[in-house]
Amino acid sequence: MRLATWNVNSIRARVDRIVGFAVNEDVDVLAMQEIKCKPEQFPLEQFEAAGYHVELHGLNQWNGVAIASREPLEDVQIGFPGMPGFLKGHEGPDAPQEARAIAATVGGVRVWSLYVPNGRSLDDPHYVYKLHWLQALEQYTRDTLAADPDLPLALTGDFNICPTPEDVGDPTLVEGVTTHVSPPERAAFQALLDAGLSDTVRPLVPTGFTYWDYKQLRFPRNEGLRIDFILGSRAFADAVTGAAIHRDQRKGEAPSDHVPVVVDLDVDATEDDDRPMIF
Repeated sequence: MRLATWNVNSIRARVDRIVGFAVNEDVDVLAMQEIKCKPEQFPLEQFEAAGYHVELHGLNQWNGVAIASREPLEDVQIGFPGMPGFLKGHEGPDAPQEARAIAATVGGVRVWSLYVPNGRSLDDPHYVYKLHWLQALEQYTRDTLAADPDLPLALTGDFNICPTPEDVGDPTLVEGVTTHVSPPERAAFQALLDAGLSDTVRPLVPTGFTYWDYKQLRFPRNEGLRIDFILGSRAFADAVTGAAIHRDQRKGEAPSDHVPVVVDLDVDATEDDDRPMIF
């Protein structure tokens, strides 16, 4: 199975590029973030013509997540238990939830497409929301893997965190001044790893960013960030045989400011495991 994640920064603006990438790179499952559309606005026909099933969650022109798969998507889930909502000036447990998380099972693998809140600035309510959102995701991960330690679980998407200094090439990000690199954010990312996940890409792709701002010639100068990840449970990580960051997708006409991140899986069903698998 070839699994990819991509913050597409508007599916309608670049659907031909996205579908073309999925087909040309033989992607079986594509998790997308920032689709920026309602379900009725999603260009489903192009994906179906290319042989993909799609499940999505979009509420308006902001945020939005989706999963496209060559095989049917089962047990689709919108959001995770405890996931907080957000509306500036309306903090609290009844704040409306945003379109930031969708999951489905394909080939025995539980795949999440996640768009973690940006945080905006260290003194913004959105930053507190981001940390609460990540804390809820960590608890969900712990509970899920405690209930099924052998589950091939993948948390994919735009995490809006640079977990190490090596993941930062943009000089405007400064610890103590800006988001994405603050100690609480990095601690929240580490908590996900401590909950039973691992970064399945960096061991195989030791360098490279996944995002470059459109401004200030960030891409030509390679002043990027690594904020897009495929985090996997032990069962998932053990099946990873290859990985890639497709930097060239930041080139050309009307690119997203993010690029696809891909892993290849060798997932064979064991005799005592009745989960269907893609070979």
